[in-house]
Amino acid sequence: MKLIIAIIQPHKLDSVKAALEDVDVNLMTVTNVLGQGRQKGLTEIYRGAKEAGGLLNKIRLDIAVNEDFVEPTIAAITKGAHTGDVGDGKIFVVDLAECVRISNAERGCSAIG
Repeated sequence: MKLIIAIIQPHKLDSVKAALEDVDVNLMTVTNVLGQGRQKGLTEIYRGAKEAGGLLNKIRLDIAVNEDFVEPTIAAITKGAHTGDVGDGKIFVVDLAECVRISNAERGCSAIG
């Protein structure tokens, strides 16, 4: 079992969600987050001087998948989020030690979905 964490641009959420649905990945948690990467936040010009702006709005997706869904999930997120520009986002894959379905106490791979 793996937990896939993706940080993407907010305007790409619909295309990422559609790409995930195409590979039968439907269970996810979506959170609005703030952050910065290589672009170091937003830079604006105010009265002729560059000013470093604040953190950028991003979307965080948390998706728990079984081993056979890891690569299709990564491919779908990449396909849906890609613009080719700095700031497209990142995907992190983390081992998931346990999953428990609260409604019936089911555990492990079958509890994911």
